[in-house]
Amino acid sequence: MSKTPDSILQVCYGYQSPLADCAGQYARLFRGTPYKVVTVQLKGPPDEKAEREMDSDEVIFLGYKQSEISNLKLRAIRDVRRIAASRDFAFCIAHLHQSIYTALFATRLMVIGVNHDFREYRRFFRRLYTNVFKKRLRLLGVSDAVRDSIRAALPRWSHDHIETLHNRMDLAAAQATLLPRESARALLGLPPQGWIVGCAGRLHPEKDHPVLIRAFAAALPALPAGSMLAIMGSGREEEALKALAQALGIQNAVRFLGQVDDGKRYFKAFDIFVLASEREPFGMVFLEAMAAHLPVVCSDRGGGREVVEGIGDLFPAGDIDALAQTLIRHSISCLAEDYATRAEAHMRQKFSDEVAATSFWRLPMMAAYSPSSMAREGNVG
Repeated sequence: MSKTPDSILQVCYGYQSPLADCAGQYARLFRGTPYKVVTVQLKGPPDEKAEREMDSDEVIFLGYKQSEISNLKLRAIRDVRRIAASRDFAFCIAHLHQSIYTALFATRLMVIGVNHDFREYRRFFRRLYTNVFKKRLRLLGVSDAVRDSIRAALPRWSHDHIETLHNRMDLAAAQATLLPRESARALLGLPPQGWIVGCAGRLHPEKDHPVLIRAFAAALPALPAGSMLAIMGSGREEEALKALAQALGIQNAVRFLGQVDDGKRYFKAFDIFVLASEREPFGMVFLEAMAAHLPVVCSDRGGGREVVEGIGDLFPAGDIDALAQTLIRHSISCLAEDYATRAEAHMRQKFSDEVAATSFWRLPMMAAYSPSSMAREGNVG
């Protein structure tokens, strides 16, 4: 009689932020079930902080450099195959196409591919190998926007095989790490007084920082004296964005904070959080800002809308005047007294581990893999 699988294999490409947290989110789906989660990190040496974030029963760091897993990934496939053969896995969860590819070639398991970006299936080869393994591959998008982009790229796939499972947050854990407003401002080098618009994200064209900077410049004459825009993050657009602020004459009111380690801890330094990106796959920063009880603003496109709608403000993507008016309105009006309560309720009702676990096991793709089904059927794969 074959043994019932008692483990879940999770394959991750790397643990740079926010991927370690995403791995932890999926590991927590199996709390209260008979399954143990074994997470394999393809890239990077052992890291204690990342291991804690991944919240798994076991973490295996393969330690590959990016150059070693950029193409066919033969060594990684061999190592994952060895791990897969070492115990009874029910199925595999793989994040990003590199890990999905590796898991498919290394195992005979059903693979759930978690997709964190819109662009995963634009390339011909990626569509090719996903179609080759169509019978034992299922795909999840971190938002409906990402899911819909995958469905458009793979039009012959059943919609039941391409679904959404939103990212989520442990609210209590996030709030426990928040620094008080005064300390956060001091550590970031921001003035103790003044109304501050906060933003966090890579300085990359996809984040549409020029829209935010131009909107802030347009709003600045009507904002309280001493108002500032503080931008966390680094990237190739940094010098161009600084030049834009200078050209608009607002360089003294815009602070580029650079890459801030665990930046969400400092969010209480801000009075409002804004991200102008129109192609945000999800937007964990919005949940992080809500955990700090900040009002949140984003464009009406992409996955960010799904996070913010119902609790924050949406503006037409790329509309500088509309965003400027939103900033002005927030600067002169106080948040409703119950905002913190409503923001936390919004997160618990839509973006908590408990809600995600319920949604996960209700997905059609998981019908044969629920703990009760596995107990009845025995070994699968």
